[in-house]
Amino acid sequence: MTIQSTVQSYIDYLEIEKGRSPKTVANYRRYLDAFIQDQHITSIADITADTVKNFRLSLARKKLSSDTYLKRNTQAYYAIAIRNFLTYLVKQEAPLRVLPEQIELPKLPSRQIDIVAYGDLERFLRAPQGDSFRALRDRAILETLFSTGLRVSELCALSRYMDFDRGEITIRGKGDKLRVVFFSERAQQAIKAYMDKRSDAEESLFISISKATHPKVLGAIIPRTVQRLVGYYAKKAGILGRVTPHQLRHQFATDLLMNGADLRSVQELLGHANIATTQVYTHLTNNQLKEVHKSFHGRRRQEKHT
Repeated sequence: MTIQSTVQSYIDYLEIEKGRSPKTVANYRRYLDAFIQDQHITSIADITADTVKNFRLSLARKKLSSDTYLKRNTQAYYAIAIRNFLTYLVKQEAPLRVLPEQIELPKLPSRQIDIVAYGDLERFLRAPQGDSFRALRDRAILETLFSTGLRVSELCALSRYMDFDRGEITIRGKGDKLRVVFFSERAQQAIKAYMDKRSDAEESLFISISKATHPKVLGAIIPRTVQRLVGYYAKKAGILGRVTPHQLRHQFATDLLMNGADLRSVQELLGHANIATTQVYTHLTNNQLKEVHKSFHGRRRQEKHT
């Protein structure tokens, strides 16, 4: 069996058995193809500790411009793809010259997450002013993003026929996994005001509209449009720096943790497969931890001296 047919079998496995998204499948194909071409791999026997090491060296030394190299986290994606491919081959009982556990992943610096101050957030959510169709749509989008923690792709996939009056819906998220998301009262009210003004038959909840005085429906809204309108209202609210739909997802998670939610619950609400992904938010709640420490640590010692 050629290496190309073996990779294709793995790609089919990711798509059919593991239910990975088309984007994830395409990325794995790209990462593995790059490894095969760079190291002239023609069969499984060519995959060795040396070929993997040499490929990773070439990635580390790859210049994107005169003074820019491939980011460490991007390099890690290639290593993860190779290691997961080898894990698949172990399950297929293929003869290997290097085992998946021999491939160490690089240690990456902790992600730094920027969040919007509460006062700025309120101005931002109220930035779409008036009762025009566009303003009502945009207000509903902003309130929904903050209320639910939805990914922008999940927001764009919402159907108008879901029962938003219940305050909760089930969505199919990343990795084709189902999860329940909840809508605040403000989000429900914003969606109702927006839907009351809808007169089209488009199935999507949020739609793209033309810039004309009497806008025409152009179909389901796309992520790029949501990104642009979030950036527009952030500037309108006087927020310095870049604000994105994904940052509102960070805001959602941080707000829950700061108000006492446990990490496991936040993991479920975000749809994270691994709690380690959710733990990136814990450094943002240091102020809360500081108050806990101040209130409870050493209390018995203090009582003895009073």
